[in-house]
Amino acid sequence: MHNFLQHIHLKDFIDICVVGFLIWGAIAWARRVHAILALVGLLFLWLFYLAAMQLELQLTAWFFQGFFAALVIFLVVVFQDDLRRLFERIAVLGLRRQNAPLDVSRTAVLIRALQELAKRRWGALVVLPRRDPLERHLQGGITLEAEPSEALLISLFDSHSPGHDGAVIWQEDRVTRFAVHLPLSENRQELGAGGTRHAAALGLAERCDAICLIVSEERGTISVASAGKLHTLDRSDSLREAIEAHKPSVRYRATLQTRTILRGALEAFGSLFMALFAWLVLVPGAMEERADLKVPITVENLPVEFDIASISPDSVEIEVMGARRELLMATDQQFTLIIDADLARLGRRTFAVTREHIQHETSLKVISLKQQKVRLSLDSRN
Repeated sequence: MHNFLQHIHLKDFIDICVVGFLIWGAIAWARRVHAILALVGLLFLWLFYLAAMQLELQLTAWFFQGFFAALVIFLVVVFQDDLRRLFERIAVLGLRRQNAPLDVSRTAVLIRALQELAKRRWGALVVLPRRDPLERHLQGGITLEAEPSEALLISLFDSHSPGHDGAVIWQEDRVTRFAVHLPLSENRQELGAGGTRHAAALGLAERCDAICLIVSEERGTISVASAGKLHTLDRSDSLREAIEAHKPSVRYRATLQTRTILRGALEAFGSLFMALFAWLVLVPGAMEERADLKVPITVENLPVEFDIASISPDSVEIEVMGARRELLMATDQQFTLIIDADLARLGRRTFAVTREHIQHETSLKVISLKQQKVRLSLDSRN
């Protein structure tokens, strides 16, 4: 390990960090779509595949190659929405889309309206988009494009209003649509006692970075769904903090940040370790080195009238060259020196050997032989 680390240069460090970041992103994505165990299973299969390649288990390697090829299609079909969301997030980061600044007065209107709805115990659901596009997650709804007011919001969620069960989209300090249907979450553990509105809010928060504000008509509480999490606000000023910062309340945020930092640090360390391991295997492990092996001798085409009494020497030393990782896996039994003893019928007992007489099924290259001749001692059967 120490010798391998001596080969790390600045570009290698950058290379390792980039791969580590990509692995970290894959772990975060798998966690977001609740596929961590599936990712761990794929990691073990990949390790088995590498082992099969190193041990030259051709049938096993072919099986894994076909499996991984089919797996790519399977993942695209099963996780097409998640993959699309991932690529959208990358595009958003690349384009550096920013949140539109919130108008203080209109934010106050929203806060007062939600608090009034909570007092009346009228169910409500308001969506505040951020950078991610929402359109493909929304169904139905009526375009409004209205200036926000307390009376408007309260009337939209009045139980006599035909669209009171849907969501209101609050975008760029305007009420752009109402009676909108959102995708429902199936995460019952996170939903807890929440109803359909909470499931809809959490469903959207799992698919994009929007923040959803929910008023519960059963409990008269205000909850916030964001980043795939749902929590109930426990202080009167928490709603303003959640709207202005698009983050949870202070107490929840402190707990969440602590957990997020610890989990992120652990995932980052693990990702960097995996990237370093891959670099050690694929980069220094691919550097060519030489090694000596002692291989056995096999005699072929021996005339039937002779038996082998002895072979001198009984094995030969060869020098091979190849990738360091392959040399670590190489064994003497993978090589054999073939002697064609057909000329023994004419009295030949000493045979010259060259690299061409060495047979093996590895990718290593035979450089030289330490012995140039092999002598056979034969006994006649007559």
